[in-house]
Amino acid sequence: MSAPDPDVERFLLSLQARRSPRTVDAYRRDLAALHASRGGPVGDASVDDLERWLAAMRAHGLAASTISRRVSAVRAYFRHLVLIGTRTENPAASLKLPRRGRTLPRALSPAETERLIDAATGSTPRSLRDRALVELLYGAGLRVSEAMGLEKGSVALEERVVRVLGKGGKERLVPLGRPAAEAVRRYLALGRPHLDRRYRPELFLNARGGALTRAGAFLILKKLAERAGLEPGRVHPHLLRHSFATHLLEGGADLRSVQEMLGHADLGTTELYTHVSDRRRRDAYFDAHPHARRKSSQPDRSA
Repeated sequence: MSAPDPDVERFLLSLQARRSPRTVDAYRRDLAALHASRGGPVGDASVDDLERWLAAMRAHGLAASTISRRVSAVRAYFRHLVLIGTRTENPAASLKLPRRGRTLPRALSPAETERLIDAATGSTPRSLRDRALVELLYGAGLRVSEAMGLEKGSVALEERVVRVLGKGGKERLVPLGRPAAEAVRRYLALGRPHLDRRYRPELFLNARGGALTRAGAFLILKKLAERAGLEPGRVHPHLLRHSFATHLLEGGADLRSVQEMLGHADLGTTELYTHVSDRRRRDAYFDAHPHARRKSSQPDRSA
């Protein structure tokens, strides 16, 4: 913003108590965009101001996801103003958002997943950590933020269960397969003690003994993808979560169970993976069935 907006700054300060720094920064940028557009305090905006702002964003060709995110931030800000009595109504409540196409999540095939996991071999502390990380991301379908937030005691090895703190601070228990549990066991016994120079509580540590970061997890998967002969730009932590859900549904798991394991609040989000499974089955059919790609032949006129 050209000049600090005290009302916006107070809103962002209150937001810091319940949102991540990255989310707060995103709100700041989105509110700054409206401030720059109208050349004045965001809190004074009328419905007409917001409609013109929305039209300008569409005219500039901004993605539907960007427009939706900005409007969401503005709505949250005006809800805050209504709550504290500064505004009597939310002028952003009636804004019509562009329709967002729901893209199907991509997933690795089971064979590709095994290649990626097998690429994490070795007996060094970092190799053991990388194996445990990729096994947990795929074996429990964790978000990268959830994996980075795990502590040493988050994985119950005997029961083979992971205690995960998901979005909104909601805790869930996710079962874990034997290979993943064994990878975590080996890392805790033979790898992590050599990395833990600062007595950190986090499960995953970096080479300097600090907590492994999201960027560190992305880099690990990129290196494993190169080693496995996969496209490094295609492989990221969330791809393993997509693969976890897709492979469960392809194996016959029911949708509600997958929703609970993923920690999705909305079943519709989980249903996206059924479309991935349907598409993969269709592709498999056309690739494998002898008559699926039968070439048209000339009719037998002698019959």
